[in-house]
Amino acid sequence: MQYNVISADNHILEPRDLFMTRMPKEFRDRAPRVMRGADGGDGWSLDGKPPSRTFGLEATAGRAVQVSGYKWEDILPGNYDPDAHVADMKLAGIDAAVLYPTVCLSAYDLPADDFGLALMKTYNDWLLSDFVAADPKRLIGLPLIPVNHPVEVAVAEVKRCIEKGARGFFIPAFPKIPYIDQHYDPIWAVAAEAGTPVSLHRQNGGKDPSGGFAGQLSAPGMAVAGTVIRYFAGVTPLTSFIFSGMFERHPKLKVLEAEVNFGWAPYWMFQMDQCHGQQDNWNSFPFSKLPSEYVGENVFVTVLDDEVGFPMVKDFPKLAEMGLFSIDYPHSVCLWPDSMSYVDKVTKGVDPVAKAKILSGNAERIFNLN
Repeated sequence: MQYNVISADNHILEPRDLFMTRMPKEFRDRAPRVMRGADGGDGWSLDGKPPSRTFGLEATAGRAVQVSGYKWEDILPGNYDPDAHVADMKLAGIDAAVLYPTVCLSAYDLPADDFGLALMKTYNDWLLSDFVAADPKRLIGLPLIPVNHPVEVAVAEVKRCIEKGARGFFIPAFPKIPYIDQHYDPIWAVAAEAGTPVSLHRQNGGKDPSGGFAGQLSAPGMAVAGTVIRYFAGVTPLTSFIFSGMFERHPKLKVLEAEVNFGWAPYWMFQMDQCHGQQDNWNSFPFSKLPSEYVGENVFVTVLDDEVGFPMVKDFPKLAEMGLFSIDYPHSVCLWPDSMSYVDKVTKGVDPVAKAKILSGNAERIFNLN
């Protein structure tokens, strides 16, 4: 298949009855479900009580932007139906999409028990056997790795999903054991050998040990301040992955950080290399290359309409190696349905070879699409 534009960061809402009908019977009374909220909209309930927030910003494509209050019937079927999702992408000139989860992210906040594992496996099975199977050349789903469970359980799930056709995986931003711990090496080894990248998405998944913006979101402006800050969410994990020697131990492993743009990346690469050079006389670094050499080889990011980053591609060619274009369907900042107008605007003056890498080539390369 010819890929011209791939969105490396789309989202889907799990079907409203998925967990109630497909989780093992002993868990269905506790399964997440869609319920009516106090504002008259629908939302996911994780405890059998009305949801604290109903659908809004996370499903706003094609609708007037609102924080919450949508009923299930108000949101586009492309949120949860694969054929509708493909149709929406074709409408916007998008040839394929990488898919991130929604409600099942809550599993990373749960105890690492049989219920949490069943929640993830139910999603993974539906994602690969139902959603992606509808058009596997255009839909690239990211099953969840149960990283908080015993490592042998996580490895078994990765292998199971690879056998079902997984081309990549999702990991939470905040695991219970930091990723720099070599505890995870068996997981990385399997993913690297299979050529399946692992992806984080901003600060999604798990509990931020710093507390993040908890308790501050109601203050005027702070919700949007959080959005700004999350564009820089990739700096900490990607720097840690590089400096911990993860890619020295697993040179084939690829890590993608979604929805962070790349206008900040030239300074980041400069600072990594400078600090590496300045401190090399006393620090035994567990890797053999310059930190920036792992960028575009092992480390990648997704970019939207980054009006700062795209013009920098000429002077900083690493950006063309590390960036994967995305439209963030169906969230509030999504570049849909007029995706091609954004593409034309931000890539104006970008070298055609670099442009092709960002729009599709890098995604084809790391997700093995051809």
